[in-house]
Amino acid sequence: MNGALSRRDPLDLRCYLVTSGTGRRTVEVAAAAAGAGAGVVQVRAKDATAAELLELTCAVAEAVRAANPATRVLVDDRADVAFAARARGAAVHGVHLGQDDLPVQAARELLGPDAIIGLTTGTLELVRAAEGLRGLLDYIGAGPFRLTPTKDSGREPLGVSGYGPLVAATRLPIVAIGDVTAADAAALAGTGVAGVALVRALMEAADPGAVVREVLTGFSGP
Repeated sequence: MNGALSRRDPLDLRCYLVTSGTGRRTVEVAAAAAGAGAGVVQVRAKDATAAELLELTCAVAEAVRAANPATRVLVDDRADVAFAARARGAAVHGVHLGQDDLPVQAARELLGPDAIIGLTTGTLELVRAAEGLRGLLDYIGAGPFRLTPTKDSGREPLGVSGYGPLVAATRLPIVAIGDVTAADAAALAGTGVAGVALVRALMEAADPGAVVREVLTGFSGP
């Protein structure tokens, strides 16, 4: 596997950055978040071409590896781009799939046994379906926590109270997503989720590292 990490190493999902944008700021925030202890950086650029996403992913992976080699870098949606980045030797560790992306089994076959694969869910039905793929998946995302302008899933917001039943329905770690802020981390940690994914709360932060540290404190206590 590219980089020193394999799927067998512990996966720290407590603070999970989902990027936005395709410019230098995206790379800089990813590096800052990783340096402060974010365990995962997902490279998301819905409007980018495959070629643009590949270049961005490789740039993020290089910056993240320099800042914190323990941080995993995943590609949103595009298992083919993750495969291409890994073939280049980039420290890219896997893919996060949506419900309409390449099926989990196919992504696992493409990326191999050491890759990290996550899947978007958000309802009890989707979580139970993901549990049936537990041998192929490493974690699931579940949201929206609250309504968000960055992604319209068509699902009702879960709120803090919505996560307990989802956590109880699977042995897979769950990451809460959907306009989550650092201030939400402690309450969500109390539901049993493994972590929280932040988009705007990190990408728009004046000090991304401080946001990461606040999230980690929410999961571990002061």
